[in-house]
Amino acid sequence: MDAADKKRLLREMLYARRFEERCYEAYVERKIGGFLHLYPGEEACAIGVLEAARPGRDYVITGYRDHVHAIKCGADPKEVMAELFGKETGSSKGRGGSMHIFDVKHRFMGGYALVGGPFPLAAGIAKALKMKGEEEISICFLGDAANNQGTFHEALNMASLWQLPVLYVCENNLYGIGTRIDRSTAVVEQYKRVCSYDIPAAQVDGQDIEKVYAAAREAVAHVRSGKGP
Repeated sequence: MDAADKKRLLREMLYARRFEERCYEAYVERKIGGFLHLYPGEEACAIGVLEAARPGRDYVITGYRDHVHAIKCGADPKEVMAELFGKETGSSKGRGGSMHIFDVKHRFMGGYALVGGPFPLAAGIAKALKMKGEEEISICFLGDAANNQGTFHEALNMASLWQLPVLYVCENNLYGIGTRIDRSTAVVEQYKRVCSYDIPAAQVDGQDIEKVYAAAREAVAHVRSGKGP
């Protein structure tokens, strides 16, 4: 990563932060209805991981904190914002709102409100890619609290068993709504939880985009080479 890349990624993170700040301002003014889950402080995670992949070509799926992921994949920020306002010009025609951003043409397969829901969907996408012999991979982002759902274990077991081309990214912000991770999870170091499925994992500072990018580049290469999740 050279100086030009670092500046570009910094601009992308700053843009993401300003986008989320505008969302917050509109939300407190009651211009945006429903729920709104924002991403300040976590920008380096989505942007760093997807920079190491092929955004717009690889398939990406995430939970309900999905605005930045969609934009990095290539979604028009104006369409994402329009979706939050419930407009027909939104990325989901105004019917999905903040938690259900979709942009299939850029292979952003959606944000999902159901905690733990994307795990098996990402595995299913990866299964289809493997059956078709495609070179693209499936990338799934989810928070630490989602890892306590049964779908986490079911999906990782099948992904490892079938050696699927899927990358799981845990964005650990240490809280599930208002519950601290050490009050809900026996093993707080999330990367250790996949060891029983024989899946390689690493823990990275999610606010250091250079470290995120380096780790993601290695992980993406592993998955794309056919070695499994």
